[in-house]
Amino acid sequence: MLPEYTPLRQQMEDRLAVLHGRVTELESHLRHTDLQPGRDFEDMATDAEDDEVYQQLDDSGRQELNEIMAALARMDAGTYGLCERTGNRIPLRRLQIIPTARHTVPNRDEEN
Repeated sequence: MLPEYTPLRQQMEDRLAVLHGRVTELESHLRHTDLQPGRDFEDMATDAEDDEVYQQLDDSGRQELNEIMAALARMDAGTYGLCERTGNRIPLRRLQIIPTARHTVPNRDEEN
């Protein structure tokens, strides 16, 4: 791993810890609301709406978590910072803005 990637690794590891906590908290919330007895229909409808929002947050958190884990794996494999499409080096400035970037700017449409 190139020395200039060290701060990026730390940034991603810090974010990974935050996301793990967030996903765990959201999963706990989703389980907790399902287990509350004696709720009326209105409460259950409100909870269902809330659960949908929590589920979307959980899904986005998991996606970001997976992207970070993949970037860290690329660092370990020595392929971090290389465009997956062309093999060209991704500029450090781009990686500083988007540490999980897998492509150079001309090939960024491939990331979605």
